Amino acid sequence: MNLPEMKKSKHIPACVLILVFLFSGHSGSYMLGQQKEDRSHYENLIISAVEKYDAQDFAGASGILGKVVAEDPENDAAHYYLGLSAFCQKDFSLAEKELKAAVQIDSMNFWYRYRLALVYSATDRKELTIAMYEDLLRDFPKKNDLYYNLIDLYLSDGQSERALETLSQIETVSGKNEATAMTRFQLLARLGKQKEAYESLEEFNREYSSPQVLSVLGDYQMSMYNDSTALEYYNEALDLEPGYAPAVLGKAETLRVTRRYDGYFAVINRFLSDDSVPVAGKCDYLKAVMQQADPMFLKTFMSRVDTMISNAVAAHPKDSMMLVTAGVYYFGTDREAEALKYMKENMDTYPESVSAAANYIEVLMYTRDWDALAKESEAAFGKFPEEMAFLEMSSMAHYNRGDYDRVLENCRTILSVAAGDSLKTLTAYSTMGDMYHQLGENTKAYKAYEHALAINSRYAPVLNNYAFYLSMEGKKLKKAAAMSKITVDQEPDNPTYLDTYAWILYLLGRPEEAKPLFKHAMLYGGKDSVVILDHYAEVLYALKEYDLAMVYWNQARMKNSGNEVPDLDRRIKERKEAIRK
Repeated sequence: MNLPEMKKSKHIPACVLILVFLFSGHSGSYMLGQQKEDRSHYENLIISAVEKYDAQDFAGASGILGKVVAEDPENDAAHYYLGLSAFCQKDFSLAEKELKAAVQIDSMNFWYRYRLALVYSATDRKELTIAMYEDLLRDFPKKNDLYYNLIDLYLSDGQSERALETLSQIETVSGKNEATAMTRFQLLARLGKQKEAYESLEEFNREYSSPQVLSVLGDYQMSMYNDSTALEYYNEALDLEPGYAPAVLGKAETLRVTRRYDGYFAVINRFLSDDSVPVAGKCDYLKAVMQQADPMFLKTFMSRVDTMISNAVAAHPKDSMMLVTAGVYYFGTDREAEALKYMKENMDTYPESVSAAANYIEVLMYTRDWDALAKESEAAFGKFPEEMAFLEMSSMAHYNRGDYDRVLENCRTILSVAAGDSLKTLTAYSTMGDMYHQLGENTKAYKAYEHALAINSRYAPVLNNYAFYLSMEGKKLKKAAAMSKITVDQEPDNPTYLDTYAWILYLLGRPEEAKPLFKHAMLYGGKDSVVILDHYAEVLYALKEYDLAMVYWNQARMKNSGNEVPDLDRRIKERKEAIRK
């Protein structure tokens, strides 16, 4: 803890702990012996309070300090720490009162005034905060942090010119340096004075040497397509600091953009192989190459980019961020086996990491290796039983394997574990309904859907499936229509919901009401569904619009390669024969 400088008593006994010298002692009208005894008592109380404050027992510290200021109102240290304790308890009114009392007793104590400024800042009183910082700077002109704090305050208050003036004050007191040069650059850029901002860096560069400034100037020259000048700046920066990452990356990108690929790969591989360079910067760069580079670059130089990845991993073989970056790269370049290798290595290296397991399982999902997905998801759920998402991934795997009973088993586990979590319970009942329908147990399916709707009576996925399955059985069509209408009201452009509602209206003998719903569905993806095309054709046929019906049936037939509608050809043939008769 940084203790403030405080007024010292000339009468503190020599046996008192060193810490006591940091606390105040004011002169009074006591006899000398009594004064020594009283001062020692208060100083010991303050030491106890500071110990509580350091242990974050702010209420305990406040209790002790409140008694001290009540008995010794001129004790600036007691007021100060009482103010700090109040501040930590977010009692800003008391904090301000006590810190003001400390400042009044000792107006030249830097820390008292500085903490009071923080109270003004925390209560969003910019004018008072700025005034306090300005006063502090007048009395403590060599406190560099104050200048930068004041610059931030001026900027937040829209006083950009005063921020620049303050920056000039720093340079007057301490001289120019890289920090002031970059701050000036950022201030001018923030003011929209881009040209002046870069000119300020060039002026600094004529007098001083800085790899950061040189790299920024190199970036600027690259943005102006002056690649030769950019390389000069980057090389100069690297002469000063050979491993300076921004300059290395700037030089590498300049070589890549100008298609000097041999030079590019040489530079970037030195950067990626350097284990002293922070891994985060390397990962960010590799992600940028994956996302922003010309696809032909990756395709043409894939083997050399592979080497980049290998070098980066070799420099940080156990770093999770790097292993995941490598996995993402290989997955993005359609090499799933390599992607899985890195993701599994990351999971095995960090067995207690939920995200490491999730990354591996997600790649398994995309590879459609349902057996492996089921196995790994269940293993992850066993390790992290609070993460229901792993069980949901297991359900996806078993669904795609056709093992609907295992999906139901997972749903029952979710219901037992997630009791009280309405969203997870709703999803579980919804999935159970779908699975029972797949197993041909519609009574159980409808019961599961009723449980789901008891949680959320307007849950569209359940309403739609429940209504559609009822329509397939030709049961309770009015109830089905009422449920389906809710889904269309919620999502009027959803072609699946439109199809369900329109088809139920057709089954209720209202094809004229169904037609405009199907027309709307056609505008929002309905033409991609064999089922919707078939249903629309049936409605048009019922309305005696035979030619248009045949148009949509022909479209349905062309898309029915997966035999989504098994009896489609037979029905079309029957309808054609009926028309001829």
